[in-house]
Amino acid sequence: MEKLIKEVRFLKIYAFSLTVLCVLFFILAFKTQASNERFKEIDVERINIVEKDGTLKMVISNKERQHPGMLNHKEMSPRQREAGLIFFNSLGDECGGLVYDGNEKESGMVYSIDQRHTDQIMQLQYFEENGKDKNRVYGLKLWDRPDNFPLEAVIKFEDSLKKLNDPAASKRAYAKLRAEGKLTNERFFAGKTSNGDVGVFIRDTKGKVRLKLYVDKNNQTHIENLDENGNVVK
Repeated sequence: MEKLIKEVRFLKIYAFSLTVLCVLFFILAFKTQASNERFKEIDVERINIVEKDGTLKMVISNKERQHPGMLNHKEMSPRQREAGLIFFNSLGDECGGLVYDGNEKESGMVYSIDQRHTDQIMQLQYFEENGKDKNRVYGLKLWDRPDNFPLEAVIKFEDSLKKLNDPAASKRAYAKLRAEGKLTNERFFAGKTSNGDVGVFIRDTKGKVRLKLYVDKNNQTHIENLDENGNVVK
């Protein structure tokens, strides 16, 4: 009987101790979750910024683990992208980003803003190719993208042309899109061109340069009004 009393007493002490430990662990876990942790330095290959419901809003990543992009809540096919930041809107679509890299042959950095349901319409960009004659371009570039040919249709169109592997057929297909007004056209560039001109270059709805205001590499100023064939209009 005395042995049974000792065992019961031991079980009571054990149960009480276990309860206290559980409460302490719970308080510690809650305190850890509720507080902000601070790091002086951290090495990481990718960070996903999400809303409370898990909606992806931004990815910070190295080149290997970069997000391929999303369209209509679906990940796009894997593609090679440089390290940087990719932004996503509440629809789940990619809506812009910042990518960059540099090596012995070339360097570059691009900040892009995407049009809804399609690709970039605005870029702040820098590109440079190393070599005997350096090809360096940087500035602000704008595009027009048609509303009747969203990115999903563009991807399907380009994939179908790749499967055909027929340059002549591809040329005819692009000509048809151009006639239908479904091709993307560059409209504006302000910056420095590869030949050293610094200025503003404006294109028409067909992507042809129609107005140039620039200073050339010899410090000569130019204002040129061009026709559809690229000839200067006096």
